[in-house]
Amino acid sequence: MNLLLWYPKCSTCRKAKQWLEAQEVVFELRDLKEERPSAQELQEWYEKSGLPLKKFFNTSGLVYKSMGLKDKLPDMDEQEQLTLLASDGMLVKRPILITETGIAVGFREEDWERLFV
Repeated sequence: MNLLLWYPKCSTCRKAKQWLEAQEVVFELRDLKEERPSAQELQEWYEKSGLPLKKFFNTSGLVYKSMGLKDKLPDMDEQEQLTLLASDGMLVKRPILITETGIAVGFREEDWERLFV
């Protein structure tokens, strides 16, 4: 089953949801703020994605900026970063699409299309 992790108030997330619906993709929705991912889930997705862990952080978000994470992340190990990500759904980059064939972080149509070819 495809899973879309999103924040309903985010315009990019709403655009991504509309794109999936237009492609007639069956998916489940999960609100990142209401049901934040666990450190274990984040680790699985990170490993499956092949992306740097930093890509999973919402670097333009208020929580990221208020915590000064731009300067702190380089000194944190992978487990500390995953634990931090799991502590607040607003730290997680959105939307995240999880499919059988891969994971896309953020919404770029061309990246998402590749998951369904």
